[in-house]
Amino acid sequence: MTVDWHPELVSDELVALTRSLGDPAKDLVILAEGNTSQRLADGRIAVKTSGSNMASSTKETFVVADIEPLAELMRAPAASQTDLTRALDAGEQKGLRRRGSIETLIHVAVQTVQPTAFVAHTHPTAVVSLLASVHAETAFEEPVYSDEAIVLGRPLFIPYAEPGIVLGRLFFRRLRDYFDENGTLPSLVLLGNHGIVAIASNAASAEAISLMAVKGSRVRLNAYAAGGVAGLGADTVARYSDRSDFAERRRQLAGTN
Repeated sequence: MTVDWHPELVSDELVALTRSLGDPAKDLVILAEGNTSQRLADGRIAVKTSGSNMASSTKETFVVADIEPLAELMRAPAASQTDLTRALDAGEQKGLRRRGSIETLIHVAVQTVQPTAFVAHTHPTAVVSLLASVHAETAFEEPVYSDEAIVLGRPLFIPYAEPGIVLGRLFFRRLRDYFDENGTLPSLVLLGNHGIVAIASNAASAEAISLMAVKGSRVRLNAYAAGGVAGLGADTVARYSDRSDFAERRRQLAGTN
């Protein structure tokens, strides 16, 4: 099977991250929104199941997925959403149908471009507000405060696509293009009219990126209300890139160089 149910392979760290991101007080997700994954030692990923609530996640609310068969399906022009749904099915386990998240291909795309420890996808109200606005594509073109520049780096914006195989294909293409241009993955991916994806080397960094994206969105929304956003400017950001203390802070907070 491409996707199977192995609760014993799901780490406490992944469950803790998922529950933390699902905390209603953080307003990152609601109901069954959002999903997380962790790369396993054998190259597979543990990814949240479709329809499960992040805040109440347990090891049983994850499935384990093989990357390459799903990547092949994602790249196959003739493959359909029905094919993907079938491939994500881990069968009935303990009386419940266990199926990988509809957005599993986002996680597969990241691992296909560059293997990464953690991927976290959420739908924060503040961020979606921006990503559903006329400012969606340009809002994060320039950092607006120092820690945002350090933690988020240069985010990748991807316009809206229907969740599932359509989004997976577009996400893969745009992520690959970003990697080819920059030699690294973005810490943050912004999905138009949808949400965010945090890509990190550890669970704490995945949460830090997610929360910083929320703060950045709130700052922008307030700045737009006050007349417009004034960013830091390219020269300032370039100087940040040259500072060793800022590079160390980025490694600590975002888990990236």
